[in-house]
Amino acid sequence: MEPVKSSSAAAEEWICDALALALADESPQALHRRLYLRLREEIELGRLAPGTRLPSSRRLAAALGVGRNTVISALDQLLHEGFVRSRRGAGSYVSRLEHPLPRASVAAPAPEDRGDAGLSSRGAALLSLSSGARDGGTTFVPGLPALDLFPWRSWRAIQARQLKHPPREWLGYQTQGGLPRLREVLCDYLRLSRSVRCAPEQIVITQGAQQAFMLIAQLLAEPGDLVWFEEPGYLGARAALLAAGLRLSPTPVDADGLDPARGEGRPKLVYVTPSYQYPCGVTLSLEWRLGLLAEAERSRAWVIEDDYDSEFRYGSKPLASLQGLGDGRRVLYVGTFSKVMYPGLGLGYLVLPPALVEPFRTISFRLARESHYPLQAALAEFIDTGAFTRHIRRCRDAYRERQAALRTALAPAIERGLELSCGEAGMHLLATHPKGIDEEELQRQGAREDVVLRGLSPLHLSGHRRTGLVLGYAAATVAQIERSGALLDGWLAQGGR
Repeated sequence: MEPVKSSSAAAEEWICDALALALADESPQALHRRLYLRLREEIELGRLAPGTRLPSSRRLAAALGVGRNTVISALDQLLHEGFVRSRRGAGSYVSRLEHPLPRASVAAPAPEDRGDAGLSSRGAALLSLSSGARDGGTTFVPGLPALDLFPWRSWRAIQARQLKHPPREWLGYQTQGGLPRLREVLCDYLRLSRSVRCAPEQIVITQGAQQAFMLIAQLLAEPGDLVWFEEPGYLGARAALLAAGLRLSPTPVDADGLDPARGEGRPKLVYVTPSYQYPCGVTLSLEWRLGLLAEAERSRAWVIEDDYDSEFRYGSKPLASLQGLGDGRRVLYVGTFSKVMYPGLGLGYLVLPPALVEPFRTISFRLARESHYPLQAALAEFIDTGAFTRHIRRCRDAYRERQAALRTALAPAIERGLELSCGEAGMHLLATHPKGIDEEELQRQGAREDVVLRGLSPLHLSGHRRTGLVLGYAAATVAQIERSGALLDGWLAQGGR
């Protein structure tokens, strides 16, 4: 095993996993002693390289499910013996040993056994899009909702009711496109809140928006077909379309969104986030919405409307959904509960033109099966009782406050030239600077403080890349935002641009 060399959040996650395994086996030794011995072994054998930052005692205790005093006792012993050194206010780090033990020898895998061997070109491309996808932390993570505000108690009670005596047919294979009751209440909600034109039969419940994107790409396009894709744009949708072997044409986004007049070629699919473009935070103008629908008719193209967080608006009222304009027959409306509920729910939905409903239902069953019906029933009850809209209102108020806290924390950086997107909606702000931002250096600094900083440049398809940071503010408390915002302001002042 190669030694851990960085102090990144990924390294800390590895350390927590390794220690969790050490504590999993039954042993008569005290927990703090077992923890101390395992950490000492990793240091002596060189698996934890000198300078590696250890997770904080709070993080280790939470990850291992033990008391914080247990962790502190183990770390204090390592500190006393010289295996670990402490930096005031910066945590604990592995010391450099004068005479380390020989590292355990592990045979290098044969070339054909390496994890990156045998990947297709598409697989390699998808892997390159996935770096940082599993970063730990919550501060500034784009798209992560306020888990601290979710009504867990009432949600657990609803789930318990639905799980108590589920109809037997729910436990078998389903080909309905989702629980009928969930599709009914969701249809009512979408018609009222987003002006979506649909009947319950047009809705297919999916395992998140990602499955919806993959179904669209596989069912409606051939490998090599052209897709107009927002530039910059959402990596999740980009990965799903690339996985189907489609050609993505970067179509520039400006203050009015994606301009259909700037699209190249005749597309088979067009991917847009019209309500609150990700990541730029602009709204697709009515003129260009109509132009995009006209282009879809001319090219016989399908428009993928990703309406991922339109519930959260703080200024003007949103325009009607793209699908709700005209007859919507060329628009595929994709929604998710990951932003308004929580990502672990794993549910999303597609609103389809009537002719596509049966093929999508059938093939969705064949490729992925339908997800947990008792959970869908709980979600239907959550929406039907009004708990869903109450939670959205509560989050909207909190997000407005959290965004304001982020702007206040970055006010000195704004005076130095930092620019933030308008923030009239959504769960993130885009931070850019006319002179550019050193994304990689800022990400390294952030990792040392459990602050996740996602760069703007990877969201571009073309070589014309702007640098910046996509700052999610929904999942962090005001206090966390104030602390992390002050840190980011300091890093920017030190040359992060």
